[in-house]
Amino acid sequence: MQLENYIRDIQDFPKEGILFKDITPLLLHPEARAKCLDALVDLLDQQPIDKVVGVESRGFFFGTLLADRLGAGFIPVRKPNKLPYATISASYALEYGTDSLEIHTDAIQPGDRILIHDDVLATGGTAKAVCELVERLGGTIVQCSFLMELSFLNGSEKLKPHPVAAVLTY
Repeated sequence: MQLENYIRDIQDFPKEGILFKDITPLLLHPEARAKCLDALVDLLDQQPIDKVVGVESRGFFFGTLLADRLGAGFIPVRKPNKLPYATISASYALEYGTDSLEIHTDAIQPGDRILIHDDVLATGGTAKAVCELVERLGGTIVQCSFLMELSFLNGSEKLKPHPVAAVLTY
């Protein structure tokens, strides 16, 4: 089973000039979804994880599955004013604009071993902002995990020195 066959390209979304990698076909197929989850777990090489941070919103799909499989807590990182408790925030640049993300202030305890997960690593701005949030709360980033990395955008460079792993690379 080739997971690439379950990723659909959408031209000019969300704006002209962007080739969007759509994971909804992957989510529709239980066997492909299970194979993808197994691959994400394998990328960790049995490193212990206390909490998985999932990035809104597509990072939630596999982030919660990873947390369950790893016996870890799950932490949603969301856009502003979506979380009900006290938060801290970080701003970031996307390939098509700017935004910010928030995390609950009590989500991470100093020394927690953290897996950050999102669907795509593009320019690295979003993941870098999440790394900043995790570190401000005292977490130790074990890995930044992605379904796909768009390597031609060099996003992994922004995440150094944190380990980056992806199931698929384009």
